[in-house]
Amino acid sequence: MTTALETEEQQALRAAVAALGKRYGRDYMTSVVRDGAHPRELWAEAAKLGYLGVNLPEEYGGGGGGIVELSIVLEELGAAGSPLLMMIVSPAICGTVIARFGTDLQKQQWLPGLADGTLTMAFGITEPDAGSNSHRITTTARRDGDDWLLTGRKVFVSGVDIADATLIVGRTEDTRTGRLKPCLFIVPRDAPGFQRSQIDMELQAPEKQFELVLDDVRLPAEALVGGGDDAGLLQLFAGLNPERIMTAAFALGMGRYALGRAVEYARTRQVWKEPIGSHQAIAHPLAQAHIELELARLMMQKAARLYDEGDDIGAGEAANMAKYAAAEACVKAVDQAVHTLGGNGLTREYGIASLITAARVARIAPVSREMILNYVSHQSLGLPKSY
Repeated sequence: MTTALETEEQQALRAAVAALGKRYGRDYMTSVVRDGAHPRELWAEAAKLGYLGVNLPEEYGGGGGGIVELSIVLEELGAAGSPLLMMIVSPAICGTVIARFGTDLQKQQWLPGLADGTLTMAFGITEPDAGSNSHRITTTARRDGDDWLLTGRKVFVSGVDIADATLIVGRTEDTRTGRLKPCLFIVPRDAPGFQRSQIDMELQAPEKQFELVLDDVRLPAEALVGGGDDAGLLQLFAGLNPERIMTAAFALGMGRYALGRAVEYARTRQVWKEPIGSHQAIAHPLAQAHIELELARLMMQKAARLYDEGDDIGAGEAANMAKYAAAEACVKAVDQAVHTLGGNGLTREYGIASLITAARVARIAPVSREMILNYVSHQSLGLPKSY
């Protein structure tokens, strides 16, 4: 699927990634989940073709593109039934933050590996008692000589078991005001005091979810992203906007996959004289789902373009709207796909039933739709806060 809003190069990228996705497909991903494994083959091939690091700087082995290109990759893999969730985390959040704010040493150490897929980084921000309120983050870092000591807890952190390090959002004390302010630390997976425990999830996905405990994890000074402790808030939002855009891409791909299966079924399934897709009760909801997915993509493209052009404020609004629209469109597309297939929609053979749970993820992560509505009502409409 192409669009006039994309350059010829971007359209070619979309077609090439779609072809890669079809070589793997939903059967590949479900078999990986069934075996309790990770999609290493697809990850490695996507990396070899330059897709994983398409948004990272060329000088560090990346493609020199932006979130526009990376969102195309994730959407098309998802539309083929084989999305890579860690793309949201490793190249989009962590890679972007390090590329924009990392020290020269951090860039040299991490960006080439993130670009070629040999290194993976997880991202830890959510806490058990903080939820969507980042102001309540209690993971704190304190100085101990030249080192940092990091203490706290994180929850629902994806892919820690396969990540070489986790980018942890914490807080440090401002020496001038005494207030806590955000900071980001690169924590190696084997750091003493860095413990993980897997969360038992109903969600069927190759990427596992973890709770982390950081018990006075000692980190060298160079573990602090940027090397200084004054730009944490900028770094955080530099990662959160791509996270929302890529979550929208993830949802769009999933919705397109479900819709495609439903349309194929409606074209061929015949109960009376004509295929069931000829009946408006079947056709119209599928048409609505298609329209809503296309509208959500437009907002995602706007958000990605604004972000790549350096308009962080404009991108923030658009990224939240894109994530909201794509999540809603995805849930409706999956629901209608299952309904179109009837009993077959709940079988393993057709591979749609597992998306019922997966589609809800886009509504609640990385931020709930209600918090996005709060953002839009406050920031876009200027309405007063209730909290």
